[in-house]
Amino acid sequence: MIDYNAFPEQRQSFIRQLLTEKGRVVSADLIKLLGVSEHTIRRDLQKLARDGVCKRVYGGAVSHLKQSATFETRINQCVDEKSSVAIKCAKLIKNNSCIFIDTGSTYLAMASYIPQNLTLTIVTNSPQIASVLSSRTNGELILLGGKVNPLTGGTMGADTVNQIRNMVFDQTFIGVCGLDPHAGLSAVYYDDACFKKEVITQSNEVIAAVIADKMQQVARYKVATCEDIDIIIASRDSKIEGFEDFNLKIKIA
Repeated sequence: MIDYNAFPEQRQSFIRQLLTEKGRVVSADLIKLLGVSEHTIRRDLQKLARDGVCKRVYGGAVSHLKQSATFETRINQCVDEKSSVAIKCAKLIKNNSCIFIDTGSTYLAMASYIPQNLTLTIVTNSPQIASVLSSRTNGELILLGGKVNPLTGGTMGADTVNQIRNMVFDQTFIGVCGLDPHAGLSAVYYDDACFKKEVITQSNEVIAAVIADKMQQVARYKVATCEDIDIIIASRDSKIEGFEDFNLKIKIA
């Protein structure tokens, strides 16, 4: 049996393994598992955070969020996983409603699955999503103006936010960079986070589509708490531990 008090490298290697397998660690659990002090665990997590292995959160740490690729690159990643989530999302759309679809490769896939017979007002900040939906004849399609960010694939800026403030959405399909039960929904870019916050404020129902590598992850800028989300649509291999504690629905695609 390893004396983890005496071998910090083995102790930190064990924590790394847990982060890889589960996506997060809880300090109180580590203290019991390793038989070390709270100070020791705090020091270990600080060291791992400095090494870029994880990000400290309240009560523990989560594995470090992977660097976000450009929108065009993400379109071709995890295609089958995103397609399953996209189909599940499309089935939630209600007839005669006004919906917002955030930019994102999963929501781009979802656009193709929205039934043509539904009468909808669809608002989006994604030129690519608007292009897919441009042939719809039932209802309206509104593309928000602004400068297109090639990393997110969507328009953003003060003008885009001002347009949102004059709209109310029955359903919003919000983009996710990271989703964690304690840290909530987060975004990689500041402008994108500010925009998402405004959209959520104007929404009656907030739906978050998430693939496995975004679950139990924390990006740089906080967007919303889990209490602000009504439904999570997650891919089959997603780690959903901890989200059951909130008053939201979790649907597995």
